[in-house]
Amino acid sequence: QVQLVESGGGLVQDGGSLRLSCAASGRTFSTYNMGWFHQTPGKEREFVAAISWSGVNTYYADSVKGRFTISRDNTKGRMYLQMNNLKPEDTAVYYCAATNRYRSSWDKRSGRDYTYWGQGTQVTVSS
Repeated sequence: QVQLVESGGGLVQDGGSLRLSCAASGRTFSTYNMGWFHQTPGKEREFVAAISWSGVNTYYADSVKGRFTISRDNTKGRMYLQMNNLKPEDTAVYYCAATNRYRSSWDKRSGRDYTYWGQGTQVTVSS
């Protein structure tokens, strides 16, 4: 089992940057493929980015490609989301999520394929 805690959210102006962090505790961090999702009121949680257990493979939603970068440090048990050129439509609660890398399949864009979730951190981008 793993526990996840997000941090780094806040209020930023249109075009600004933020760096989110997800701290993991419990089982060895490299056991897990990881992802970032976001959610706005009245909408389902949406995929933002994902990273394989080794950090070699990364995946992004089309809406954030070229602006966001996902990374991880397995020695520190942390995952990051560097968000640049933020837009008002990026405003949401951002969640980190983990899934065991040994599972038979991983639909990285589906929240159903992640077992563990953090409590979320609010990101607000003002226009």
